[in-house]
Amino acid sequence: MFDLANLEAYRETDRIEAKLSLGGLPESLWETYSAFANTKGGVILLGVGERKDRSLYPVDLPNPTALMREFWRIISDPKLVSVNLLSDEDVCWMEIDGKDVVVIEVPPAPRSKRPVYIGTDPFSGAYHRVGDGDYRLSREAVQQMLDEAEK
Repeated sequence: MFDLANLEAYRETDRIEAKLSLGGLPESLWETYSAFANTKGGVILLGVGERKDRSLYPVDLPNPTALMREFWRIISDPKLVSVNLLSDEDVCWMEIDGKDVVVIEVPPAPRSKRPVYIGTDPFSGAYHRVGDGDYRLSREAVQQMLDEAEK
């Protein structure tokens, strides 16, 4: 999807989100997962920071294996995330500039699985991506997705 060897050429956008993740999985990761799944999809980069000029850089995750294990545990629990859209090929860890980074490629959810949400309530846990931010979906937008999923 992206040439991560040239990471510094990218900025956070409607398709790219960088998370430092030095203290474990950030809570905001799940909002981004929901937002990407409910819009066009995108790539979440764990172990990547953002400079003042908004360029991205790798920070070297201390334990990418444990981070990935925790990620799979949470995304597989329907009480925490409504649906897991990912396969093993969508989550990997790679080295960028000698530093470990976890790459999560989130596809757009099919209409039948939308909205993708965190927690157990679609009306409070569904997000969408606008620019480089994740925003809670309105009650009306969630209801429209639920109605479309039933068709």
